[in-house]
Amino acid sequence: MAATPPVCDFGWKAPGFDLPATDGQRYTLSDVMGENGTVIAFICNHCPYVLAVIDRIVRDARDLAPLGVGFAAICSNDAVQYPVDGFEGMVAMAEKHGFPFPYLHDADQSVARAWDAACTPDFFGLNAAGELQYRGRLDASRAQAGPADLRRDLFEAMKLVAETGRGPEDQIPSMGCSIKWVA
Repeated sequence: MAATPPVCDFGWKAPGFDLPATDGQRYTLSDVMGENGTVIAFICNHCPYVLAVIDRIVRDARDLAPLGVGFAAICSNDAVQYPVDGFEGMVAMAEKHGFPFPYLHDADQSVARAWDAACTPDFFGLNAAGELQYRGRLDASRAQAGPADLRRDLFEAMKLVAETGRGPEDQIPSMGCSIKWVA
């Protein structure tokens, strides 16, 4: 079922985390923060909305790095009901798509709950102080990738955050599959 996150709550302070990643390391929020901002993307391995744009997510993470914007992705889905979203599936996904960012496993879903994550993909764009400045879509793609020349909403927003510390006033929410909560 498609879900849409709430609009950006400018200035909301991102809660910390300490999660295992597919590269065998553990990462905290401060480990992944960039000098000029950070994107935390809640994704999973099976959602058609994520799969439609995964290469664009990787592209944007690579393109944001030189701007001083850190990036990490978190999978919080119930891996019992959705085994493909388990840790082994995450490792395979990260390898297949050459993730240039940590892919973190939120097995107990505490981070998704603390962040009020609503769907996959759900993008949280933070400024250098760890304050929310963007809670919008990657681009206008939905369950299928849109044309290659779509406006890069996430990239443009985080470029602005990197330059000014502030996100755009007008934001279009992401859309995706709901987080698969443990019953």
